[in-house]
Order: sequence, then structure tokens, then C-alpha cells
Amino acid sequence: MAHRVPDLGALELLLAVARLGSLGAAAREVGITQPAASSRIRSMERQLGVALVDRSPRGSRLTDAGALVTDWARRVVEAAEAFDAGAQALRDRRDSRLRVAASMTIAEYLLPGWLLALRAQRPDTAVSLLAGNSAAVAERLLADEADLGFVEGLTVPGGLDSVVIAQDRLIVVAAPGHAWARRRRPVPAQELAATPLILREKGSGTRQVLDAALGGVGLGLARPLIELSSTTAVKAAAESGAGPAVLSELAVGEELGMRRLVSVPVDGVALGRALRAVWPAGRRPAGPARDLLSLTRSRLPTRPSDSVG
Repeated sequence: MAHRVPDLGALELLLAVARLGSLGAAAREVGITQPAASSRIRSMERQLGVALVDRSPRGSRLTDAGALVTDWARRVVEAAEAFDAGAQALRDRRDSRLRVAASMTIAEYLLPGWLLALRAQRPDTAVSLLAGNSAAVAERLLADEADLGFVEGLTVPGGLDSVVIAQDRLIVVAAPGHAWARRRRPVPAQELAATPLILREKGSGTRQVLDAALGGVGLGLARPLIELSSTTAVKAAAESGAGPAVLSELAVGEELGMRRLVSVPVDGVALGRALRAVWPAGRRPAGPARDLLSLTRSRLPTRPSDSVG
């Protein structure tokens, strides 16, 4: 059907000719030259197989067929305008809110800056943030309870598309009074695995990376000293001297700088990881979600120095 029906631009031009009685005036109204308007009318006449406009020095007049086609064109253009208004309403509703789900480290240490930057761009967009571990983020997205997510694990959960937005590194930290803080040599991977640690809960990106890194060298974690569901709680427990902890270096910059925690070198295990933005497969982020995704590339913090601690 599309090859037999003129495009909307041609129909709008025909309506302008009918209303103004002049091809030149119609051309000016729709923002094209008179030769371009004449060419468009002739093309429409060839497409339909009927003459639509009689041209004369006194102006342009619709033929009988042209008057009938104009009546049809008016209905088509009105329907298109209604369609466009409805689509705009949907975009406005989408753009009025943004639901973000993020794993704890990203939610606490990266998202606040990104969301402040987004607010400067989109002051009318209401943003809600759901913080949880990486597994919970995936569940939110797949249940359509979030528009965009951020995770820290090694793999992308099924049903989600992703893009890497940054690289991160886990480090072992301990209170200054802990024996590991006074070591002159790195802690071997075997000793790290055998030591009860203060850890995030299973399902967190931090725990996934640690389990996988040790598993990659044939080791498994000892029973945790304590499992906690937030980075802040893990830091507090480590600062108290209860034991060493494994955390993102993004999360401990202040504590290392103020010597409330000390970075403990570890040998024989790699603890790097990628931070990812995730969204339901096949639904590329749009509107505020697209803008936030763009901001994550341009507003990453400076990586803490490896020499700290």
C-alpha cells in the first residue's frame, strides 16, 4: 500500500494549496521552494494517476479529483497528528521518571554523582533508586521494576544486555592494629582463602568476584567471619578490628587516606572486575535511561592510588 499512498509531506502541501489558493504561498508555508513544491505535486499526480491542481497566472485551483483527494488527505493528516500527539504523550510519561537499580558499591559511591549530573540535564525527571546486590538488580530489571541497572559481578545474568562502563579492583583491607596491616610481604592466596574474612553476602558482585578469583587458582573461601549486606557495614566491622575484609577500592578511599583502614597486598590472585550497566535484552535504554548511561562514561572518579596503605 505504501507505494500507492503519498507521503505526509506531500499531503500537507496539497492541503496548503487548497487553503491558500497559491502553490507559491503553500511552498512558503511548508518551508520549501516553489519549484520543489511543483515537483512534489507532479510526483503525487503521477503516483495517483489523476490531475490534482490546475495552475494558471491567477493561482492554483484544485481539480474535482484534487478536491476529493484533499478531503481524504485531511483525514490522513489529522490521524497522523493524533498519532504523533499520542506518541509524544508516551515519551513524556517515560521521560517523567527513571527507575534505577544498582548494586551496593555503585549505588553508594558512583551513582550519586551521576544522578546529580542527570538532574542538571533533566530537572523534571523523578528518579528512584533501588539498591541491592547484583542478583537483586537482575530480578528488578526482569520484573520490569527498573529501567536501567548497574552490577559488579563477573557475568551478565540471563535475559539482560550490558555494556562495561568501568573497571574496578577488590582489595584486602584491615584495621591498622591488625597483624596483616604490619606485614612486610604480601598475603599469599592460600592464606587469604584459609582466613575467616568479613564479607558481603552471597549474590553480591564483590562475593562473586572473590569466589571466582580463588576458585581460578584452585582455592575456596574459609567460612566467613561474618557476612554483611552492605559495604558500609563491612567497612565498620573491619575498622573495629574484627578481621580483614575484601572491598572495592572505590569504597575505601577515605578510610585509607585517614588510616582508619590499611590496604593489605595479596599475592597469587587477581581481583579485578568490570562494572556494567544492564537492561532487559532487546530494549536499548531510551530517554533518561539513555542519558544516564551516557553520563556514566564521562563522570568516573579518579582511580585511587595503588600505593595507598
